[in-house]
Amino acid sequence: MSADPDRELLAERAASVLRHLERVAEHLPADPAGLAPLSSATDTVVLHLWQAVQVVIDLAVSTCVRLGLGSPPTYADAFRLLAGADVVDPALADRLARAAGFRNLLVHAYGTLDLRRVHAIATGGPADLRAFLAALRDRGR
Repeated sequence: MSADPDRELLAERAASVLRHLERVAEHLPADPAGLAPLSSATDTVVLHLWQAVQVVIDLAVSTCVRLGLGSPPTYADAFRLLAGADVVDPALADRLARAAGFRNLLVHAYGTLDLRRVHAIATGGPADLRAFLAALRDRGR
């Protein structure tokens, strides 16, 4: 008997998110002032934070479609739809919707990022990404 492809995909994607978050943690300076514009540490933190958030967004959108909730018009709406379907807690969905907005800033406005904000998000945000992965994992049990 073969394993459930959805569970295998989730496990693969979760491992990817965790690898990206490890890279963020490895390169994130303890002090927000340690993130300097165009430095290797900042580039690494931003790149891997963006990648981790993007994988979580992709999982949210695909979960909406798989559950028959439709294709969300925005990334933030994917998390709101999942909260409405009791897949994730509404408070977590709100924070993840903000993470989707932050992802857009990372992609489209890299040169104008508030690096103190990036530091705060890189410090506190990974817990929300992990909580989302856990919610999807637990739903599949």
